[in-house]
Formats: sequence, structure tokens, C-alpha cells
Amino acid sequence: MQKKRMVMIPGPTPVVDSIRAEMGREIQAFGDPRFVKDYKELIDDLGKMLNNDGKTFVIAGTGTMGMEMAIANSTKKGDSVLIVSHGFFGDRFIDICTVKGLDVDVIKSEWGKTVPIADIEAKLKEKKYALMTVSHVDTATGVAADIAGIGKMMKAFPETLFVVDGVCATAAEYENMGEMNIDILFTGSQKAFGVCPGIMVLWANAKAMARREALGTIPEYYIDYHRWIPVMDDPLKYFATPAVNLVWAMKESVRIIEAEGGLKARYERHLKHARAIQKALESLGLKILAEESCRAVTLSDVLYPDGVDDMTFRKTLIEEGIICAGGLGAYAGKMFRLGHMGNIETNDIVAVLSTVERTLARVGKLDKLGTAVSTYLTEISK
Repeated sequence: MQKKRMVMIPGPTPVVDSIRAEMGREIQAFGDPRFVKDYKELIDDLGKMLNNDGKTFVIAGTGTMGMEMAIANSTKKGDSVLIVSHGFFGDRFIDICTVKGLDVDVIKSEWGKTVPIADIEAKLKEKKYALMTVSHVDTATGVAADIAGIGKMMKAFPETLFVVDGVCATAAEYENMGEMNIDILFTGSQKAFGVCPGIMVLWANAKAMARREALGTIPEYYIDYHRWIPVMDDPLKYFATPAVNLVWAMKESVRIIEAEGGLKARYERHLKHARAIQKALESLGLKILAEESCRAVTLSDVLYPDGVDDMTFRKTLIEEGIICAGGLGAYAGKMFRLGHMGNIETNDIVAVLSTVERTLARVGKLDKLGTAVSTYLTEISK
């Protein structure tokens, strides 16, 4: 009998039955009135969910495409941009902005920490920036930025667009564009929405849309807002083929979020379980890379004890039934990254923690089983 293996990487995340069922529906033409209605409802619902007063783009693509789309529609060659990087994926903006011909300044944190808001503010005072990027959660480090605090500070710099990479945050970490002064936010379907990879969602508020209008013609094609606005306003119109079944899957994900009580309730669930998971992992003598004050609720980056070989650990973990991700950058081979976002439940988490315990025992780093599970269950019952 083939052993079931749970995918607990930082994305793609586990997909529940009701979302999988939408993926398996008989295909419809993208001009079918039934699909057009569903697509428009999804676009509008996502706009309302994030409190966006501009345009919401739901198109076939990836999170990296969202990064490029945000930059392409907000800057022209020679503009200055500030990149606030908390890890590997924050650094990806550097390449995207460089090939665009932008003047790039970068302010970085030590991995596991975040850049202090005062330091960001001081940098913004040095010159005029067209935009600033911040990753809400960087999966390479497992840290979460204080988006609300940064957004409040950004009110003193109205000419600088505040761009938030929400790929591993949106629909788990709490986000609200109006409340947090976010101008552009983007994410992918495969993370906290709990859908298969393939859809990119980008929210651009009225201020960001005004910036796009001021730019006039831009050299990009597929990611130009102007190519997509007619479709987002009326999905009966055509520019490029939509991911039909993924639209339905995202629609079901939105229904699940609303049934849970909305984004705040979903964040509270993620927060409660994430902190319990992190305490459970620490009860095994493991260390979390991110400082306690800025740990994400969507994943935990876990440092190995001395003497544990990365490939041996993760191979054994797979044999026990869980697939996790390895470390990146300077932490490659030194840690594993465990995703815990989306629509996973208590029973899933108990199974994951039990599997981590069994794996540690097999590699000779744990004598007693049950500690992590007990710690987790105790914490979530508080």
C-alpha cells in the first residue's frame, strides 16, 4: 500500500476536497456566460476582501509575475526605488528592478530579523523614491514585516508607492489595503488561499492606478495593466486565456474564507496554530530562525541541531510521510522550512509534528516521542 505523503512546504500548500472538486469540473469556454459571471464575482469579491479602491487583477501567472507587474506599471527607466529585503525573495526585486533600468537602493536585515521602521524612514528621507517594496513574509527566513506600522509611516511620503509582496502572507497574515496604506499588493493562488499554483492576484489602489496613467505607454506587454483592465471590468472581453478551473477553485477558497469569518478570523486561527507549532518544535530542542517578535504565521524555518544532515533528515521525513523544504542562501543544508498555512486543520498539524518527532528519533536526535504533540495540543487549548 502506497503511503500518503503530506506536502508541508511553503507552497504549494495542501488543497482541500471542495477546492479540488472545483479543479475537476468539466471545462467551460471562457466566454460562457456562466464562467463570465463566476470570474467577475471572484474579481469583485477579492477587491472587497482586501479593501481595494482601485483595480483587482486575477490572471494566469505566478507570484514572480506579480512582482514584475507591480514594478512595470509604477516606474519608468531612471526612477529610484527602495527595496526593503528580509531575505531571498526580497532580494529578487533587485534583479527585477535592475533589468528595468531603475536606480535601486536596498536596505537589508540580518536573516531572521526585520529592518526597523525607523531605518526605513531615514532611508526614505534621503531622496525621492517612486516606490518601495516590502515582502510581508519572506519564506527564506520565516519573518513577517510590520506592514501596518510601515504603512502608517509611509503617510509622510505620499509620492512613494508602498508595494507589498503578499505571496506567502495574503489570506493568512492580516492585510487591509485601506487600513494599512498599501498601494499595491500581490499574491499567488498556491499559498494561504490553499489552491493549486497558476493564478496571480494583484490589487492596485486608486493612487497606484493614477501612477500607471501618468506613465503613458510602457514597454511591457502581458503584464501591462491596460491590457487587463477591460477584461477585469468585463470578463466577456478577451486578452489572454484565463485559468478557468483555477478561477472556480479560487472562488471556493474565497467562500471558505468568508465562512470562517473573514480575513481577521483567518489570521487569528493562523496565529494561534503557528505559535503553538513553534513552541512544539522548540520543545524538541529545535530552534526557529526568525526572532520571536517577527515570526510569520504561515511557516516556520527550523534550524537543525548539530550533527543532523539535511538530506538524510528530509529523506527520512519523506519516508515517514511529510515533505518539507530545505533552507536557502547561507542556510542551505542548515535548516528545514515547514509550511503551515491555508486550510490545514488540527489533525493535520498533529500528524506533521508526530512525523517530525519520529524522524528526529530515527536520525538519533530524540529519545522520547510525544513531547511536540503534547505541547501543541496544550497551547491551542489555552
